[in-house]
Amino acid sequence: MPIRVLLVDDQPLLRTGFRMILEAEGDVAVVGEAGDGVQALDQVRALQPDVVLMDIRMPRMDGVEATRRITGPQRNGPAKVLVLTTFDLDEYVIEALRAGASGFLLKDAPAAELVQAIRVVAAGEAMLAPSVTRRLLDKYAGKLPSGEEAGVPDALHTLTEREVEVLKLVARGLSNAEIAADLFVSETTVKTHVGHVLTKLQLRDRVQAAVYAYESGLVRPGS
Repeated sequence: MPIRVLLVDDQPLLRTGFRMILEAEGDVAVVGEAGDGVQALDQVRALQPDVVLMDIRMPRMDGVEATRRITGPQRNGPAKVLVLTTFDLDEYVIEALRAGASGFLLKDAPAAELVQAIRVVAAGEAMLAPSVTRRLLDKYAGKLPSGEEAGVPDALHTLTEREVEVLKLVARGLSNAEIAADLFVSETTVKTHVGHVLTKLQLRDRVQAAVYAYESGLVRPGS
């Protein structure tokens, strides 16, 4: 079955360009378009896409709020959100990731990168380079709640010492292979630890895990 994609952007020309790129792929089908967040919610309910390619800055309802409603507890369907932005350090990107987006992509990314991002997100993985995750969070950590002010979340105490180590390294931008080398364990073991962290903290992917580590005060900017 092809990956069902909904295009959400307030610029029709951009939507047309994305459609042309994606429809050239045999495993991707563009099932609809929307010009703002309100239309996106209606289209998600009606079309049940696998992936929503979501612009951030739009009229009526922006991409952050639309993402929150699409991926939140009341979600109705399998849709995952891949956020589009003009700037790789757009202050709204971090808000979209916190809202539940599975990653972000620059609007001027090469066509092959766009297609690959769609496939990665559809497969249930996070499309966000670890180094970019850290760079974003370091820049906007001041906008995140302070772990000292909020107190250490109870859920953090459910992690083993090794799982806490792995979470810190995920937040600092290391890949599974790099974490394995750092901790002198196998990459399979790291994957197992990451899976336990996500399950215990009720997080969907590495992106949310990195945000959680900053919000809880486990990792500090520049550390």
